[in-house]
Amino acid sequence: MNRRLPGALSALAVACSFVLASSVAQAAPDARLLAAAEKAQPAVIDNLKDMVLIESGSLNVDGLTKMADVVEGQLKSTGFKTERRKATAGAGADIVVGTLKGTGKRKIMLQAHMDTVYPAGILGTQPYKVDGGRIYGPGIADDKGGIAVMLAALRILGDAGWRDYDTLTVLFNPDEEVGSVGSGELISTLADQHDVVLSFEPTAAKSVAKGEALLLGAAGIATATLEVKGRAAHAGAAPELGRNALYELAYQMLQTKDVPKETPGATLNWTVASANGPLNQITAKAQALGDIRITQPGAEKKLEAALRSKIDSSKLIPDTETTLKVEVGRPAFLAGEKGAALAAKAQAIYKEIDRDLALAPMTGGGTDAGFAGRSGKATVVESFGLAGFGYHAKDEYIEVDSIVPRLYLVTRLLTEIGKQ
Repeated sequence: MNRRLPGALSALAVACSFVLASSVAQAAPDARLLAAAEKAQPAVIDNLKDMVLIESGSLNVDGLTKMADVVEGQLKSTGFKTERRKATAGAGADIVVGTLKGTGKRKIMLQAHMDTVYPAGILGTQPYKVDGGRIYGPGIADDKGGIAVMLAALRILGDAGWRDYDTLTVLFNPDEEVGSVGSGELISTLADQHDVVLSFEPTAAKSVAKGEALLLGAAGIATATLEVKGRAAHAGAAPELGRNALYELAYQMLQTKDVPKETPGATLNWTVASANGPLNQITAKAQALGDIRITQPGAEKKLEAALRSKIDSSKLIPDTETTLKVEVGRPAFLAGEKGAALAAKAQAIYKEIDRDLALAPMTGGGTDAGFAGRSGKATVVESFGLAGFGYHAKDEYIEVDSIVPRLYLVTRLLTEIGKQ
């Protein structure tokens, strides 16, 4: 896959939108798929409620097991062969993988995550509730709405007898909110065996954004660890004999804070600092953690080299030792030309039902689309879940009027992919 920079993606997205708006006549909707989507809406809402009432934080293995039971049962009822694999790190909850063989040529993978960021007992303070055109609940948008859309779309297509694919694979992982530490490699491995991957994170609610969107890029995530070793001494009787690691840490944080400005495709923010030792002792050890976001492949390596150069070139406290470690978690996601072309096709499909669909070139938040697109072998597009807002917050919700359009979008797009 030809991976372009975010600016190029933005230009490509604008170009796609212009072409669609100016030179492609709006097609009539597929009446059967639209009717099926409308008929499916009540069942989607019921499924959403059932899933939201399962507390499935990333460390809640019992809740995640219940979620795995729900999604696996629905996949089996749609004809999928299923298996469970333990996540290789973290809490070790189950990954659910479903496969279905068809009669076509394309290998298609759909992915979403079962975990949420919320602690056990959250339903006591943030219950499931319906308020007009919104449905509230912890994790309802991120990402149980995506799961509900995916499962309903697969049922619609299964009932319609659609088999225009070689292999249809579904993956639900239990640890996306903690970096997919135990499932990311499996996502990458399976994605490389497919032609297209659709990822079902939510899209922004219309009430808080200019409109729904598909995502063509997401930042990768890495962690910088800065450690300083100094020398302990009595803070009152002989402070001059010590080497204050806390002072040196503060100095290094300040002198490196602007280094990312000279490293295209990477940002760094020092967000956590700590030191140990008693109050009456010159600090001997101190540590800082930094959040790194990556929007260009390889930018984290350039940033690490630049940080090391700055740290090695200057220190405040003699006889202190500063070390730096950069660990990459979720890789960056860049859809490239093929992904942008597929998203443009989705735009045209949404126009069939008089809905606008933007193409967002980049977001600072990470997504498992980064693992799916890491090698560039598969065409990957993100954000096929429901329109919502308040992710990871007190009033997370989805918009009910996005259910039918999203079901139509996914079912129509899958049939188009199958024709290629």
